[in-house]
Amino acid sequence: MNQETAAPTAQLGNPIRNFSVQLSPTPRGARLARLLATEQLRSWGLPLDPAAHVVAELAANAVTHGRIPGRDFLLLLYVVGDTVRIEVTDTRADRLPHPERPTPDAESGRGLAIVEALADRWGVAPGLPPRKTVWAEVDLSPEPGKPCSGATGGLPQETRG
Repeated sequence: MNQETAAPTAQLGNPIRNFSVQLSPTPRGARLARLLATEQLRSWGLPLDPAAHVVAELAANAVTHGRIPGRDFLLLLYVVGDTVRIEVTDTRADRLPHPERPTPDAESGRGLAIVEALADRWGVAPGLPPRKTVWAEVDLSPEPGKPCSGATGGLPQETRG
């Protein structure tokens, strides 16, 4: 099931948009999350990068580390003003994400490092047991002189910033 809603206006006359979809906790579900997010961003006339890459990493992590057979994960995209917020909710609140420093020849373990490099902010919010939400925000209009990423890391807190 997917859902898209749009409020007529927000602060400063910018529309608020959101999109949500529940997906199976499988590699196919993770790929579908990226494809659906890409199409949704395109339909809103927003840049695909880096938000689509962030969706891909968070969805892959939900499938790899947050998977419980038979329990789907949820992808939400919010656009408020000049910020895209990406939320991926899974059912493994007992497994909080933590960035790793893999060896150069490691084949995995770089997902959160990629999210940290691409997102302006990210973190973890607890949900109703057994859920947790890993979220990331991408600013669409960086301030002049501001570096591309002001990522703040992923300590298990409700908000970062």
